[in-house]
Amino acid sequence: MRGALLAFLFLAASFTSEASDQPFTVVRVDPASENLQVFWGDEQGKPFKQFDHLSTWLHGKGKKLVFAMNAGMYHPDFSPVGLLVVEGKQVSPLNTAAGSGNFFLKPNGVFALAPPGPMVVEAGEYPQVANGIRFATQSGPLLLRNGVIHPAFNAASKSRLIRNGVGVSGGAAFFVISERPVTFYEMAVFFRDVLHCKDALYLDGVVSSLYSADLQRDDRRAELGPIVGVTSDRTANPLTEKMPPGKADDAGKR
Repeated sequence: MRGALLAFLFLAASFTSEASDQPFTVVRVDPASENLQVFWGDEQGKPFKQFDHLSTWLHGKGKKLVFAMNAGMYHPDFSPVGLLVVEGKQVSPLNTAAGSGNFFLKPNGVFALAPPGPMVVEAGEYPQVANGIRFATQSGPLLLRNGVIHPAFNAASKSRLIRNGVGVSGGAAFFVISERPVTFYEMAVFFRDVLHCKDALYLDGVVSSLYSADLQRDDRRAELGPIVGVTSDRTANPLTEKMPPGKADDAGKR
């Protein structure tokens, strides 16, 4: 029963959105059953930077890294640009300042795990839901807010990068990375029309990286700041299933 449940709750798959005809790898995590956390550095405050460094640190604590992804933008010293909460403790404060670059393309937002479950909220709304937060990471821009694509995104944009983000739906968190360069608009449409998320947050581009023990994947595109991951105390990883390509019937038509 446990194995069958995990196979349903923790899935990795490749999908294609009709809007972009680009593949995405998706990992679905249910925090009610999976140990989802955000990481940044060790006890001495040294950033992990790489998935294998995090994995080694966890191994020393009797845990294993099952899944991981870069989880927000960071400064040259790897410190977070915005809010970071790890194990209920604030490492970096909420950043609502104006500025240039993707992080400051308002509205930006926060991905957090609260007692009711995972959420993506606009950055200015975060203080209203901050009580009891287990972890949080800030990034930008929001891809979707209440089902609406960010107003700055252009369907005809030629700016394409390997990108990653996170969306929430039905109590689960959907972590997405593109396998080919895509636009902001294409990624937002994928979250909305294929994964049926109403709220989704862009995490980064260029440095976008995925670790999956089950997929035998360990991306090393860049050294990273905040990392989101799933850990396990078990000797065997949660089951991962390959799913057939899925397409949204009306992707990109709105």
